[in-house]
Amino acid sequence: MKKVILVTGASSGLGLATASALSAQGHTVYGTSRNLKRISNVSFTPLEMDVTNDASVNAAIATIIKAEGRIDVVVNNAGNGIAAPLYAVQVDDAKKQFEVNFFGVVRVNSAVLPGMIEKKQGLVINISSLAGLFGLPYQGLYSASKFAIEGYSQSLRMELQNAGVKVAVVNPGDFKTDFTGSREKVPFTLPNEQLKKEFEAAVASMEKDESIGGEASKVADQVCKIVAKAKPAHNYLVGALGQTIVPTLKAILPGSIFVKLMNDHYGIK
Repeated sequence: MKKVILVTGASSGLGLATASALSAQGHTVYGTSRNLKRISNVSFTPLEMDVTNDASVNAAIATIIKAEGRIDVVVNNAGNGIAAPLYAVQVDDAKKQFEVNFFGVVRVNSAVLPGMIEKKQGLVINISSLAGLFGLPYQGLYSASKFAIEGYSQSLRMELQNAGVKVAVVNPGDFKTDFTGSREKVPFTLPNEQLKKEFEAAVASMEKDESIGGEASKVADQVCKIVAKAKPAHNYLVGALGQTIVPTLKAILPGSIFVKLMNDHYGIK
């Protein structure tokens, strides 16, 4: 059935692929960006929205409701990444990370959900990350923001159990997108060469993993399948087997061994 769908962060990467795929299936799709100049030659309707701004979010939602009368599905995809040493990070950097990745989700959902509840139907798909299921060295702020989405989504699912609104979470691994180039790297300022070397090794490792990651269309295809389901699952892990198996390893391995495996992968010996 044709649905009215909102996809945030649709100017590139996973968001662009997802909005395009949903539109190709015949849905009415609105894809958002802070800067509409970044969206061109697309099959969906571009819409300006800054998920860090209440007025911008509310205005965009009102535009869709005025045109379509409803929003059936919201895909919260907008996000960014900050690489930083947690032992020296500034609170402002943490706030910046959470403002987009977590509070942006809260803003959009709080604007959309009352309408879904009134109509007793709807679907919220929150794009988290595998990094929301296990911590990553020097991506701690990013992991923390995605862990927050996990807890928020679990609680939201419980609250909406009898409201006719479903909540699903997608946990992508590494994919080849603009995310890598747009990641903000906090300068390393401590006079500690060993830690600086480890920081640089971890950042290089994460960028390499992303450069050889899968195509964004794989996540888009998964979102399309979720939209078509009457009873979507709670979490969908998407990516290479070597990555999607990590949450299972975390659950069954002693903590010290799991940490060693992760640190070894990221060049922290």
